[in-house]
Amino acid sequence: MNISKLNSLVELYFKKIEEVDGKRPFLKWLKRDKRSYNWEDITERIYKLTAKIKSLIKQGDRCLILSENRPYWLMTDIAIMNAGGISVPIFTTYSANDYEYILNDCKPSLIFVSNQDQFNKIKKFINSDVKKIISFEEIDTDSLLIKEILNEKINEKIIKKDLKRNMPACIIYTSGTSGNPKGVVLSHGGILSNCEGAVELLEKLIKKKDPVFLTWLPLSHSYEHTVQFIQIIVGAKVFYAESLDKLISNMGVAKPTIMTAVPRFYQNLFTKINMNFEKQSGFKRKLINQTLNLGKKILKKEELKFSEKITNFLCEKLVRKKIRKQFGGNLQAFVSGGGALDQNIGEFLNSVGLPTLQGYGLTEASPVVSCNLPDLVKVESVGPPFKTNKVKIAEDGEILIKGENVMLGYWNLKEETEKVIKDGWLHTGDIGELDNNNYLKITDRKKDIIVNLGGDNISPSKVENILCLNENIKQSFVYGDKKNYLVALIVSENDINQEKIKLIIENANKSLTSIERIKKFFLIHEEFTIENGMLTPTLKLKRKEIIKNYKQQLENLY
Repeated sequence: MNISKLNSLVELYFKKIEEVDGKRPFLKWLKRDKRSYNWEDITERIYKLTAKIKSLIKQGDRCLILSENRPYWLMTDIAIMNAGGISVPIFTTYSANDYEYILNDCKPSLIFVSNQDQFNKIKKFINSDVKKIISFEEIDTDSLLIKEILNEKINEKIIKKDLKRNMPACIIYTSGTSGNPKGVVLSHGGILSNCEGAVELLEKLIKKKDPVFLTWLPLSHSYEHTVQFIQIIVGAKVFYAESLDKLISNMGVAKPTIMTAVPRFYQNLFTKINMNFEKQSGFKRKLINQTLNLGKKILKKEELKFSEKITNFLCEKLVRKKIRKQFGGNLQAFVSGGGALDQNIGEFLNSVGLPTLQGYGLTEASPVVSCNLPDLVKVESVGPPFKTNKVKIAEDGEILIKGENVMLGYWNLKEETEKVIKDGWLHTGDIGELDNNNYLKITDRKKDIIVNLGGDNISPSKVENILCLNENIKQSFVYGDKKNYLVALIVSENDINQEKIKLIIENANKSLTSIERIKKFFLIHEEFTIENGMLTPTLKLKRKEIIKNYKQQLENLY
């Protein structure tokens, strides 16, 4: 399939249908759906959903999807585009304020919602723009049930052929520093060019075994949203995981060849394997140590001595093979994205026989910019840029990106768009460098956005502003980059005690999403000022200076 010649994601899907055996298994939800959907099943449902959506919307209308991952998600996403709509996936973990903002901002004509729990989150924000609600399960309002739509007969099988690469495919909302999420408008061509770059990378991995993916990251995340089209291109069998807690046991069922996830998953994996290693002693312990040492040498392309090759053969048979078996036995690669992967974790996983490739991207780039290659993994880097986009380093070190994968702009935010796209170059806000192999390394972040271990973008200033709404909190500083949760430094009067601050934070957390909530805090009485170097002349927090001064106190909260 020549991806560069395709006009849309819709055309991509229907071209694939012509190539693949319709009876071949395609989608399976491990949570509750006992059945596996084949390509024919999914296509039939896409046709029926398309016909219904087309009867309810005009070209370019936004259609919201609020659901956990399940087969209906992919069917709905493609059917929306096939009916001429723009897909707007949103997270199931947003705060009420975010849901209200997004519904008012994109003004959807149709809302797809999975169940009553999800519907309860948005029902009070639904306005007259919404023509219909379509639900995957029964809900307590006048809605169309997807089962009823799928039982209807249709007169024609619609395949929309007038879509162009430069037309909007979806709007994916991402956290903005101002507090409100920003709607990133991604084009059909942008996602297709991203797929083209990814397929080139995956070709080496899918030659040995039929591709099987286990999907856990929400499909509303730009990373996983694009991955589903890569899955279509390679004709993969896709399993939707139950939850993060059950991900490792789900791997035993799905036996994935490729899995995309965020650093938090790999940290959990590292902890689990390491705990098991710590229990071993004697010969087993020595063999584990040799597995790690020789694995790192191989990773760094260092030549092994003859004796080391023999030892490594034993390590492969007695350690790495057993570890791979625990995770299904077929794994060709983990792909890490959505945040920075700790170098030690990357080295450890690669050394114990779980190939882990770190990549880099952002929603505004559809989203992948670069990724490590299977035959040359540099864990301290995010790999070479995809051939479908250009990367250059600005004079101040900022990473700039140009290519079809760059977003069309932020929805309804012309000025914000012009700030980040200049002369066709996307200004990422990240600082980096390219090495001799053209591998990109991220060295710093220009923009004040926290990326947690789950790959979620969090605006610290939004949380800080909410905390400082209480009169007992003079100033606050939120911390949590590459961490599992957020913590804060709280500046308050001497007579305010820990318990009072704890209650204030608990109250503030109610207006924040689960990922934005403050789990722990450290109380201080010295204010951040211009004089002590912790405020700029325009009274903005100097984050690096504050971290330098309070690093130990902050780290002690983890």
